[in-house]
Amino acid sequence: MSKDNGQKAPVEDREMTAEDLSEQRKIRREKLKNLQEMGRDPFVHETYDVTAHSGDIKDNFEAMDGEEVAIAGRIMTKRVMGKAAFFDLQDKQGRIQCYVRRDDIGQEEYRLFKTYDIGDIVGIKGIVFKTKTGEISVHTNELTLLTKSIQVLPDKWSGLKDPDLRYRQRYVDLIMNSEVRDTFVKRSRIEHIIRQVLEEDYGFLEVRTPILQTIAGGAAARPFITHHNTLDIDMYLRIATELYLKRCIVGGMDRVYELGQCFRNEGMDQRHNPEYTSMECYMAYGNLDNMMDITEQIVYKSAMEINGSPIIKYQGKEFDVTPPWNKIDMTETVQKVTGIPFDRIDTDEEARKAAIEYGMDPEDVNKWTRGKIIAEMFDDYCEDVPGLMDGPVFLTGHPVEISPLAKKDPHDPRITRRFEAYINGWELGNAFSELNDPIDQYERFAEQQREREAGDDEAHPMDMDFVNAIEVGLPPTGGLGIGVDRLIMLITDQPSIRDVILFPTMKPEGMKAPKEKVDLDLSKVQVEPLFQDMVDFDTFSKCDFRAVKIKFCEAVPKSSKLLKFVVNDGSGEDRVILSGIHMYYEPEELAGKTALAITNLPPRKMMGIDSCGMLCSMVCQYQGEEHLDFILLDDHIPAGAKLY
Repeated sequence: MSKDNGQKAPVEDREMTAEDLSEQRKIRREKLKNLQEMGRDPFVHETYDVTAHSGDIKDNFEAMDGEEVAIAGRIMTKRVMGKAAFFDLQDKQGRIQCYVRRDDIGQEEYRLFKTYDIGDIVGIKGIVFKTKTGEISVHTNELTLLTKSIQVLPDKWSGLKDPDLRYRQRYVDLIMNSEVRDTFVKRSRIEHIIRQVLEEDYGFLEVRTPILQTIAGGAAARPFITHHNTLDIDMYLRIATELYLKRCIVGGMDRVYELGQCFRNEGMDQRHNPEYTSMECYMAYGNLDNMMDITEQIVYKSAMEINGSPIIKYQGKEFDVTPPWNKIDMTETVQKVTGIPFDRIDTDEEARKAAIEYGMDPEDVNKWTRGKIIAEMFDDYCEDVPGLMDGPVFLTGHPVEISPLAKKDPHDPRITRRFEAYINGWELGNAFSELNDPIDQYERFAEQQREREAGDDEAHPMDMDFVNAIEVGLPPTGGLGIGVDRLIMLITDQPSIRDVILFPTMKPEGMKAPKEKVDLDLSKVQVEPLFQDMVDFDTFSKCDFRAVKIKFCEAVPKSSKLLKFVVNDGSGEDRVILSGIHMYYEPEELAGKTALAITNLPPRKMMGIDSCGMLCSMVCQYQGEEHLDFILLDDHIPAGAKLY
């Protein structure tokens, strides 16, 4: 057994330059070539008989002390001290220290071992023991190189400072960061709990429905379009699983669910990725109340499984998800916040007048019905009321105009039997007592189709086959959809959806901006005449122009024009600024950039959000259309730098 004193040799702590890395890769390739010429090619190995893992050895040391084990994993540290060495081996359960001596494995094997690099994958056989300093280790008596790493792992993984690099090279992120691996282990456990609740507690059957569809239905969203060469037709990646799952209910499969990927060709931000995981379930002879029970149980049992408590702690906030959850009504909430008595307003004309008087845009309002106005006013003025949507809470009483697949309330046909589940102000789930009247369904689809033809890309298309299906007969049914990624974000306390998706959607490195600027024919450019009035210099200088770093950028829901920016203005506190440039730029183009802003303007409410400042753009007329360039600054300019 080892006579070591448990001391570790000092490890040099220096970040490699690009030149160092290039040289290191050359050296590793040479080492591989030498091994292959010796007949020791590591890549010929197909398997290794692993009998134990690092976590199991540590957790069961008393039973395994002195036992021989075979483990395999990646070398993460290595400290050679003459005729003996220590190295840390990392496997799926964590790390364990290994001790190796020249006299135990032979002079030639030990010489080769000394050439092994951080990142190489080895298999070892040895005896479990504890060093004098109390560290559980494996005393190696046989060592096999299974894979030669010819890339260089970072000593200080730069992804901790650069999220973009972490997401692009997730394989390195997983190697270097145990917390990241742990998050995805927790993700798997949460998905297991979702299946367990549905199948064992409620008797649901998991099914698979098409991802490629000829009609993108079941939600209001912009789809991805692809083309089927053999059939010569355009097809869509599904935006929801709803309509096919309901067809299963029609066919007599009374309780079905699907946990899988959906796709929406929309913006990317902290809570949105174009490809995401959804769970939808449908219960024949069930209703809205059953769906509330299922939602509460899924969230409660997931929190208990991961955190051992019904208290979800997220970014400094706490949410108790113990059932039952509170309920609020959409119309009642709008009345409380705005003071508009919608309970006494029955016509579209009255609703429009009240909304315009309150400050909504007449151009939009005059296109809307009473129900649509209530929904828009909730989004604009209620969602951001402090504490209102922190939840967990069920929002009920949705107008029929925004719920084309939900049953009307038998007591008030202007609203539907629907809820949205909220935690932390996020919509986590959406559920209905499902519409099963085929005539009503057809009429609602027809109205949505008219809106689509009028230019609303997200309006629901007509789906005659689905109408035909419920003409066959859809029993009374409750349906629920949950955003699985958002649930996992909350329970694992991750700030971005990209932190819970192994390989999130990323713009390819080196790719040009989606909206590449073209050279203008300057003879066709028209600019506003220069102002002739002189401005007092002292007064003008009171405008505080600052360089700001764009931390986050996302589209404002319900607005085709507005982008919401969260910026660092150098003050130490985040600033929110809205800008109507979405028709020119996508959010992902601007995140991380340096821009120019006026920071001392009074707050201005836009779509219910206080905009605290103005981001600067350059505007001219070109061939009769407005041409806009967002002003971007050199990224070396620090946040808060003042324009003089």
